[in-house]
Amino acid sequence: MKLRIALALGAALLAMPIAAQERPDGRVEGKAAVRADDAAIPPPTVSVTRHSGTFGGTRINYRAIAGDTYLKDKDGKPLASITSYSYIKEGPVDPKRPVTFLWNGGPGSGSLWLHMGAFGPRRVVIPSDARDDGAPPYPIVDNPDSLLDVTDIVFIDPVGTGFSRALGTKDPKDYWGVTKDAKSMAEFIRLWLNANGRWNAPKFIGGESYGTTRSAAVINELEGAGFTDVSINGILLISSILDFSAAADSPGNELGYVTNLPSMAATAWYHNKVANRPATVEEFVAEAKAFAIGPYAIALLKGNALTAAERQQVLPQLSRFTGVSQEYLARADLRLSPGRFYKELLRDRGQTIGRLDTRYLGKDYDDAGEEPDNDPSFYAIDGAYTAAMNQHSREFLNYSPDLTYSSIGGVRDWDWKIGGPRGGEGYLNVAPYIGRALRENSGLRVFVGQGYYDFATPFFGAEYSLNRTGIPNDGRISWHWYHAGHMMYVRDEDLRKLSSDIRGFIRAR
Repeated sequence: MKLRIALALGAALLAMPIAAQERPDGRVEGKAAVRADDAAIPPPTVSVTRHSGTFGGTRINYRAIAGDTYLKDKDGKPLASITSYSYIKEGPVDPKRPVTFLWNGGPGSGSLWLHMGAFGPRRVVIPSDARDDGAPPYPIVDNPDSLLDVTDIVFIDPVGTGFSRALGTKDPKDYWGVTKDAKSMAEFIRLWLNANGRWNAPKFIGGESYGTTRSAAVINELEGAGFTDVSINGILLISSILDFSAAADSPGNELGYVTNLPSMAATAWYHNKVANRPATVEEFVAEAKAFAIGPYAIALLKGNALTAAERQQVLPQLSRFTGVSQEYLARADLRLSPGRFYKELLRDRGQTIGRLDTRYLGKDYDDAGEEPDNDPSFYAIDGAYTAAMNQHSREFLNYSPDLTYSSIGGVRDWDWKIGGPRGGEGYLNVAPYIGRALRENSGLRVFVGQGYYDFATPFFGAEYSLNRTGIPNDGRISWHWYHAGHMMYVRDEDLRKLSSDIRGFIRAR
């Protein structure tokens, strides 16, 4: 049989015929023919398989399309291959059915975390109670919390991640930067809409971690670039990092200490290091926010003008919220860095805590160091996700290129400069892109999901970044909090809540 061009995910836009063959098990696999003048560049590969599952309580038959989309120059020469995984409901196209484009962060991370952990039709099962995932085999199961009942889903791996790569002599660094990356992702989305006939469908974009930075930059390219605008219905920001001023580790920058404090309080509460511990983490976090933005911020901003009496007023409260002794905080001049916090909070127990998720516990070489040896919340999960993504792609989807899947860390020398919303240079802040999109698209809404125990992208920093001048305060930004960390979906209860919250967000359009 022959595949329709529309099933080729943009690879068909190379104007190459796709030779496809249906296997006895019903799967379809295909490989595009190559033009003679592109002989040095391997042809794109696309695999189409058909499946069914129950998602959100609804039985869905769907096509899974895994493969390459080539980005090309103005003369039609392929420059880069972006791998994507599309899950599309079978049957006639419903013009009202949304499509959602998702990615992870890093920068330099493939989309395997959201794909195999949260919203794909299958997911890998790891311990839900912040324990190490151990050794394989890891269970890979049908995922009833996938969003396929309410939207088609496209998981995208940016250039340099997953199987995506620069082609021929093209330098991959041409795609490694805030704006460079966003342009390539916006180009991919336009190609996908062309190939699949979905230009008038409701559209959502979203990501996790740096993927939220990417989402803001992509919305700027889709709606603010001045040509071939793609209007978006919603942005999904999961574990947001938009304004990097809080993360700027520069002497004299006090903002990070303020925005980190509520996450320290939540963590101290979780590990039972709080005197007169409130019944809920929400209650303690609310107290910590008020202290952080009030007395604590004032004390830090006074700097050397802070009197001994004022310092003594702040120290006991700071100790209570962080779970760290007054003596240690005094030696740190009231400024507790995250790395020191990971090591100091449970030093008396001989344990460290995670960065991505402070519920996780680690054991260092010894107990005397200033910061942990490693992040126990990352090495506790990475093996399972990498194994699951490779098995899912290569066996379930029948997409198995002769390449190593780069899950994270393969991208170097990222270009962080964007010029600033008013032409200036400085620390990265893409929140104004979202503000502009909200002001200029009355139908756009934003979903924000944050974990209480996330130190990679602290929740108070996310709140700060979207509470600035120029961002409409008209109810179109919805906030949701979860009782886990950066990847809140590793906790089963939060996976169900996150899925339900986003399903409601999409339906509410």
